[in-house]
Amino acid sequence: MHVIRITTDLTVPDVEEAKAFYADYLGLDGEDMGLDWVTRFVVPSTGAHIQLVSRDATASENPQLTVKVDDVDDAYAEARRRGYEVVHPLTTEPWGIRRFFVRAPDGTVLNIAQHRDP
Repeated sequence: MHVIRITTDLTVPDVEEAKAFYADYLGLDGEDMGLDWVTRFVVPSTGAHIQLVSRDATASENPQLTVKVDDVDDAYAEARRRGYEVVHPLTTEPWGIRRFFVRAPDGTVLNIAQHRDP
């Protein structure tokens, strides 16, 4: 497994309400993900980005980080082999991502994810 990208996930009470701050005030470009509970904002000049999450659609808690990997099945097997707590099971979600949530030893919840091939 190799990490491709890491995204900070900020929990907000209302994604729509938060958009004004991140887009209008900070000048970030919003990327519509087609989901009402999560959106991504990007710094136009660098591509740096954050995600705003109100309440994850299928998991019992929100992650603090999303880690995109090249082989989520391998990442899942390795997390289990090491005895890490799996917070959300390995799942292929209807919006086109395969993922699981794992709790790091410090308590941080990570969304380990891979886009499905079309």
